[in-house]
Amino acid sequence: MSQSLDRGLILLGELSRRGPRTLDELARALGVHKTTALRLLRTLEAHRFVRREEPRHYRLGSALFDLANQALEERDVRRAAEPALRELNAATGHTVHLASYEGGEAIYIDKFDGRHPVRMYSRVGRRAPLHCTAVGKVLLAALPAGELDAVLATMEFPRLTEHTITDPRRYRAELSRVRERGYAVDDAEHEDFVHCIAAPVRGAGGRVLAAVSLSVPRVLLDLDGLLGLVPELLRAAAMASAECGYPTTDTPEG
Repeated sequence: MSQSLDRGLILLGELSRRGPRTLDELARALGVHKTTALRLLRTLEAHRFVRREEPRHYRLGSALFDLANQALEERDVRRAAEPALRELNAATGHTVHLASYEGGEAIYIDKFDGRHPVRMYSRVGRRAPLHCTAVGKVLLAALPAGELDAVLATMEFPRLTEHTITDPRRYRAELSRVRERGYAVDDAEHEDFVHCIAAPVRGAGGRVLAAVSLSVPRVLLDLDGLLGLVPELLRAAAMASAECGYPTTDTPEG
């Protein structure tokens, strides 16, 4: 390992364990002259890994927190969310999906089949239409305004059932409702015999990493019955988000 890199990491470790330290204290921890320690600190300060709290004290800088948040968000969301999704599937008996947004598409990245014989035609790796699925609505509703505008400008809205939203303006209004209530509904818009609800899974910085959904055949539950499962869906989404590093204090009740 590079000597300078090794010393820089020792400095960061010293600051993380002991809090703000003086130049003299850090030089002693490294076993080097103050000028060597100061040179390292100035390099770390230039990249925001440390900052001067006072003229003589140094502490950890914001770049470390940025990296930590990014590392948490880039954890395997599928693996992190699995226990919550499995529990939701076991508690309800209905199909549970996890989908992520990739390059203008929603992709199913995990699935737990329901116990009933009527099932939604889906599989891991399959694309989910953005305009008529609950996961698609959750993922698009989370996009920054400019990115959302760009996606909607190129989207098509084919009618797949009599309930499919085909008007872009109506779809925008639907996304606003998703943001307001914290979950999305697919009222038999994708497949006429299945309806779904979905909620966001968030990472450490609050960014939506994926959407978890509950899909139920209409012959088993009407719309009111489906909406009655929203609290369980939100609890599962909160559990999955916590595993992905999103700070939560209370479990949503609906």
